[in-house]
Amino acid sequence: MEALHPNRQEVTPGKRTRFVGLRIKFVVFFSLILIMTCSSLSWYFIQTRRQAMTDNLEELGTILLTNTVRNEHFRIGGIVLEDRATLDQFMQSLMAIDHVVYVEITASDGRILDRQSKRIWRTASGSPPTTEQPLYPDNQISESLLQAPLTAPLMTKLELSSKNTLVAQDTSSDRLLPFLLRQETFYDFAMPVLRESSVETALPQLSVELEERSFPLPTKRSPVVGLVRIGITDASAKQALMVIVRNVSLLTLLIIAAGILSAHLFTSRITTPLRRLASAARQLAEGHDAPTPLLVAASNDEVGELTQVFNDMTQSLHEHNQAITMNLDTIKRQVKQLTTAHQASAVIASANMLDMNQLLDTVLPLLIDNLGFSRMAFLLRHPDRNGASIARIIGVPKEIEQTARRLYIPIVAGSISEELLIHGKPLLIHDVETVAQRMHPVLLELVRRSGVRSFVAVPLQSHAKILGYLAGDRGSRQCSEEDLHILLTIAGHVAAAIDNAKAYSDLAELTQHLEERIEQRTDELSRANTQLQEHDRHRTTFLSVVSHELRTPMTAIRSFAENMLDGVTGPLTELQHTYLTRIQHNVARLGRIIVQLLDWSRLDTESVQLRLEEVCIHQIATITADSLQMVAGEKTVTLTVASAESLPPVQGDRDKLEQILWNLIGNAIKFTPAGGRVTVEFCVSPPGFVQTCIVDSGCGIEPSHLPNIFEEFSRVPSAMPTSQGAQLGLCITKTLVTMHRGQIWVESQPAVGSRFYFTLPLSGSQDEQS
Repeated sequence: MEALHPNRQEVTPGKRTRFVGLRIKFVVFFSLILIMTCSSLSWYFIQTRRQAMTDNLEELGTILLTNTVRNEHFRIGGIVLEDRATLDQFMQSLMAIDHVVYVEITASDGRILDRQSKRIWRTASGSPPTTEQPLYPDNQISESLLQAPLTAPLMTKLELSSKNTLVAQDTSSDRLLPFLLRQETFYDFAMPVLRESSVETALPQLSVELEERSFPLPTKRSPVVGLVRIGITDASAKQALMVIVRNVSLLTLLIIAAGILSAHLFTSRITTPLRRLASAARQLAEGHDAPTPLLVAASNDEVGELTQVFNDMTQSLHEHNQAITMNLDTIKRQVKQLTTAHQASAVIASANMLDMNQLLDTVLPLLIDNLGFSRMAFLLRHPDRNGASIARIIGVPKEIEQTARRLYIPIVAGSISEELLIHGKPLLIHDVETVAQRMHPVLLELVRRSGVRSFVAVPLQSHAKILGYLAGDRGSRQCSEEDLHILLTIAGHVAAAIDNAKAYSDLAELTQHLEERIEQRTDELSRANTQLQEHDRHRTTFLSVVSHELRTPMTAIRSFAENMLDGVTGPLTELQHTYLTRIQHNVARLGRIIVQLLDWSRLDTESVQLRLEEVCIHQIATITADSLQMVAGEKTVTLTVASAESLPPVQGDRDKLEQILWNLIGNAIKFTPAGGRVTVEFCVSPPGFVQTCIVDSGCGIEPSHLPNIFEEFSRVPSAMPTSQGAQLGLCITKTLVTMHRGQIWVESQPAVGSRFYFTLPLSGSQDEQS
């Protein structure tokens, strides 16, 4: 399943990122809009109703006061003011109106002619019993209106103060919230009663049984006859408005609740399928199987279409997963089988698997553990007795195993043993009872006791020989062609291993015999080696003694020859001079051969030690060339040493390096004809080494003889045979260069010349190498 999601990130259960659902977002957003809209409409409706009620109260007060003051009885001389009965009648008619709280009529001099109030305000003066007093407005307003001849009512909003008096209300009460929160508001309507301009009657002095009020009396005649004040309360209006507010609030809440519920139900039809889709997708992302049953499309809209598409996708993924799972199971099974075959092959190919018992004890359990076989058996063929025996069996009880190891199964015509061990035919038996007649009775009894119902058997064949066969079963399950094939694959390796084990057993016997023979030969060779070392010591001693013994007569011969050539014994004939010159040349040649034999003898016995130091190879070459200039001059050969500025020093033995250069330069001069040239060149190549090259224009060497040029006594033919010696010089030179951890080689062309190269390590690099 994870193969389908290569970029999927693991989500740990319990740590999933929390988020606000789409349903909550939509419901909250819709609820806010609905609450704001309904609240605004409700507020506007209530505010409108309040304003209408307030306007109605103001209109009622204005109408009542205007009709009262402008009544003809008031305006014609103030008749009502003079008639107590009529005044009471007016007062009763006004007080009969529901909204009217109090009525007050004041004379022009400030005296209260009559006042009535529906409200009795109870006050407590210190201690019970309480006293009762009617509720009336503050008279400061009356004082100002008596001086001002207004023709329209003056409305004042009053409220009950802490001193139980009506005082003017502040302007903030015009808003809805203070209007609803205040206990009660009184609307005071006041309007003066004006005198007719054509009537000049004085205001009668009425005696009333009311409390005297000390108002300042006008000092001159005023057009104001009196003052009428009517107080209207909004208590009933507020009660009606509160009923409206309650009803509107309930209706608003119902609308909001219904809207939220509708939004919830509506979003549920969208979010519920989406949650199911998200849950199913999460299960798929976490590697679970597709949900069963599939999701049901609850609507025919886009969500339903998405659900159907998701179901199709889930079904397709489920089918793909099943196919992938089947393929993975097959691949795992095949990989396991191949791994088992590889492990078996590795075990069989191991160097320790040369013992057949150890081989069977390792391979058979491996096949049972990795291939799922319940029991495995190996039957070994005995060609000399025309039968087979059970060499190893595992997966059965101990007593059956012991019985099986003692069985001997003859090969009978028509039996399964004949097909396996004679014809080499593999067998797949689905039911043992179907081949019971073809099995040996003892083997059949063993198979039945072991509980084998179906088995596979493959022959073990190696180099056209059948060594036995391998058999296995799966207990209560039937074996398949796949089991047969895997055993056939492993059988070849097992057969080869068994064949190797038998060959190894035979080889062990042969090896033991050969070891005895080798031990005898070793003793003989040891004795022969001792004799050879003794002969080599005698040879070395002989060479050393002979070389030293030959030097004395050679020195005498060379001295006598030189004296005779110098004329000490008298004049010489031309023939005598020739003979003496040849004697001198051959004595020098024999001396060189003796020196080379001594050097070779010392090198052969490894008695030469190098005394390494930091030296300049160019300086040593220059000194060596100067020593050979006389020899080169006798042959008219030009010998030069090329300049080498800033050439780094090398690590070497000065004497041995002189010997190397003496041999190489001397050879170059010796094999270069008269008029030729010998040059010594230097360079740093390869890195860490100084390369020296001796170039001559001599006779050269045939290419076929170049590989043998540095061998002792090589006998390489030359175009100048008179110049050849014992041919040990180049062998000694190579040995000395190798001792310095350098290399030497040659490039040559016949009749053109030769170039001998050798390298020496730079000073300091040899220490690193060592």
